[in-house]
Amino acid sequence: MPHHTFILNGKAVTAEVEDDVRLLWVLRDVLGVTGPKYGCGLGVCQACTSHINGKAFNPCSVPVKDIAPTDEITTIEGLPATVGKELHPMQEAWLDLDVVQCGYCQPGQIMTAVAKVRAAREAGREVDEADLDEIRNICRCGTYNRIREAIVAGASRMP
Repeated sequence: MPHHTFILNGKAVTAEVEDDVRLLWVLRDVLGVTGPKYGCGLGVCQACTSHINGKAFNPCSVPVKDIAPTDEITTIEGLPATVGKELHPMQEAWLDLDVVQCGYCQPGQIMTAVAKVRAAREAGREVDEADLDEIRNICRCGTYNRIREAIVAGASRMP
């Protein structure tokens, strides 16, 4: 069986799985990282959103063979380490604004929000209403207003 090595939350990992296994299943079932959630398996609901080399992506849609040994995968579990704190500022905003109801989509929502803020800043600006409108993560509980408020609050706290 093939071996696949990549960087997960700052540490090199190796998984012995077939090439066509989706990365989400490698993360959850092989490596025990359960923050990214399974929702649709098609990259539509975005419950599994994580980061690859700092950019948002959906590991449910990516075969593990497409991940290079130098690729850095960050899940919600590894997000706080990116700022050297116990919680990332976006996670703190989520708690302060009481965003979560069932919580299922929240790891993907937070990872998408952080990537959106970083992308806006790379473009030399802050996240705006148009950016928030582009976020397509599905929330079964419908807490979209609080999610939007938390993204703005979290962005103001991000380094």
